[in-house]
Amino acid sequence: MMKQILYFFFLLLFCSCTSHRQLTLPTRPATALSGSAFYQQAAGYTWQQRDSLAVREILSGNMPDFFQKFVAIPITTSRADGTTIQAVFYASPDYMSIGNEKDWARIPLTPMAGQQLADSLGCFLPTRKMVNTIYEHATVKLEPLPLYALRDSTPTMFHHHLMIEGQRQGRKGLIAGIKKDVVISSKVSQDPRPNRVAIYGWHRPDGKPIQQLYTGHINWYVDYSHGIRLIHRKLKVDGKWMDYTQVLQDPELRQLLCDEAMCDFTKYNY
Repeated sequence: MMKQILYFFFLLLFCSCTSHRQLTLPTRPATALSGSAFYQQAAGYTWQQRDSLAVREILSGNMPDFFQKFVAIPITTSRADGTTIQAVFYASPDYMSIGNEKDWARIPLTPMAGQQLADSLGCFLPTRKMVNTIYEHATVKLEPLPLYALRDSTPTMFHHHLMIEGQRQGRKGLIAGIKKDVVISSKVSQDPRPNRVAIYGWHRPDGKPIQQLYTGHINWYVDYSHGIRLIHRKLKVDGKWMDYTQVLQDPELRQLLCDEAMCDFTKYNY
């Protein structure tokens, strides 16, 4: 018991000086679309037009303030000699969203748009292991809400966002269980079919995901259940800042972020 107390006390100290990281974005334009206005405008768009509008709006600064403050997630792994590696990565508190504090909405995107935003904002997309870790640390865990008709339509995406907000009832903090994450995975590069997207997650209250790691969809397919969670590309490993690609390339350190046999797929092309 004493060892467990000391372990968690150490993790608390390890995270205390870097409890969050902030995105750097332009000031949100006064004329920027609200969340509901985005969906009204995009209602009849193709996926390409919806992606383009979302990327343009977000990179102009059209993102709710709460989304921009990333949450510290402590992680550990063991070296071959049995010693422990302590690390922290920083995750967005929710899925990619557009709008202001009073009128905002989550926006499902293709991996191409998600990767473009990640690259532009100094971030990357999570792995399966990271999605599980985020769920474990979430302060707001909600029951998944599956829908079965018009799954890939823009109005359905907005309807699902409103359903989640009804569930959330204003609770704040790191949220999970509401979307399947678009993830980076070696299954994408190993799949014999070209242009794949990997999705994973949508955890039930018992912690088990509805969606196992899956590359069955072509990369332009996106539906209401998909979500883009950003991770700051710099994480702290034993007190040292490292880029996520350095961590994934290291035979020992990659265990911090990845639980696959190979961890060589680090980003989507766009």
